[in-house]
Amino acid sequence: MISQNVLNLVDAAMVGTQGSAAIAAIGISGFINFMAVAFFMGFAAGVQAMVARRMGEKRDSEAAFPLNGALLMITVAAIPVSIILFFLAPEILGFLNDDPELLKEGVPYLQARFAGIWAIGLNFSYRGYWSAIKRTEFYLRTLLVMHAINIFLNYCLIFGNFGFPELGTLGAGIGTTISLTLGTFYYHYLAQKHTSEYGYLKHVARWTTLKDIIKISLPSSIQQLFFAAGFTALFWIIGKVGTDELAAANAITNVMLVGILPCIALGIGAATLVGQALGRKDPKDAYLWGWDVSKMALIFAIGLGIIFYAFTDPIMGIFLTEEAALKAAHWPFKLSALIIIIDAIGLVFLNALSGAGYTKPPMYVSLITQWLMFLPVAYYIGPVMGYSLNLIWLAYGVYRVIQTGAFVWLWQKRSWVHVTFE
Repeated sequence: MISQNVLNLVDAAMVGTQGSAAIAAIGISGFINFMAVAFFMGFAAGVQAMVARRMGEKRDSEAAFPLNGALLMITVAAIPVSIILFFLAPEILGFLNDDPELLKEGVPYLQARFAGIWAIGLNFSYRGYWSAIKRTEFYLRTLLVMHAINIFLNYCLIFGNFGFPELGTLGAGIGTTISLTLGTFYYHYLAQKHTSEYGYLKHVARWTTLKDIIKISLPSSIQQLFFAAGFTALFWIIGKVGTDELAAANAITNVMLVGILPCIALGIGAATLVGQALGRKDPKDAYLWGWDVSKMALIFAIGLGIIFYAFTDPIMGIFLTEEAALKAAHWPFKLSALIIIIDAIGLVFLNALSGAGYTKPPMYVSLITQWLMFLPVAYYIGPVMGYSLNLIWLAYGVYRVIQTGAFVWLWQKRSWVHVTFE
């Protein structure tokens, strides 16, 4: 997951040389794309929970069946969605922001990213599979290959190096989509070569298996979809405040992923350990894994938060070249350095709950805290009252604290130990 962060930061640093409009464009376009793929990303929760449970039950020869089913469903659904959204990209981005310069940079980039929806959906299901069978080295290997290709293509296509056309932000989108697609084929090659004993693509998933995947994945997919839509709405709100503020928010978000994604990685580990413990009929062990992994994430987040707080301006200066944007990012980024400590715990427990197949209550928590509490307040503070990005980000911090508290409460209730599936 740290390697994923490196890619995000390299992309942002390269595009940041094109100015605030360019980095603001890929910021809001990135979250629109995140919203488009979020539903398909949610299948990873069902794959991981079901595969891990089967591994814990010693049903190794059937472990890949949930993955087979998820790959089929995503392929059937994602390709037409990608085609439709490709042609709707100008209207979608124009609805959220009417800055001509931002639209000029953002629409081609967004179309290039929409072309990769299928690959992202499949890649997340593969990620859940590798984690569930404790073969995450294959996930890492594929990520490194994808990132190397992406960085090379971005360097060529953004700036026109090595005889390639100079495409700017469009080049960044094309490079990312090509690397994601090649990564999908590499995942397939590794799974076929190294996990055939788990039934990879050797059996069409039974209808009962597909129903269980949908049952577990659908709440997670909805949660991911509305979380992504919420961030898109937040970027729209911040865009109403100003383009420099939007560029600042995008830079902060990209850098914060340096802290968040490793915590998600620990959460993914917790999901596998919880699922396998429940497969062994050991709910006490499953419960303890949630707390043990959250302690590890907390230690990591505290160290990173200190670095972010102490070196705010030098870090932001890597991505923001204009003084107004850099000034807008100063205090929100310092606040984010504190928020990451709370987020670390929340993300571990969210993933641990998913690993148990307990996805519906976390979905309700996410929807209520983001859409009914945070976003209305952010809109009132920003476009209505005309306050700065600082107060919007303070409201964001309060929202993340409340959400984390709710996830911990759900874990302590232990209702998740009663979840069963085929």
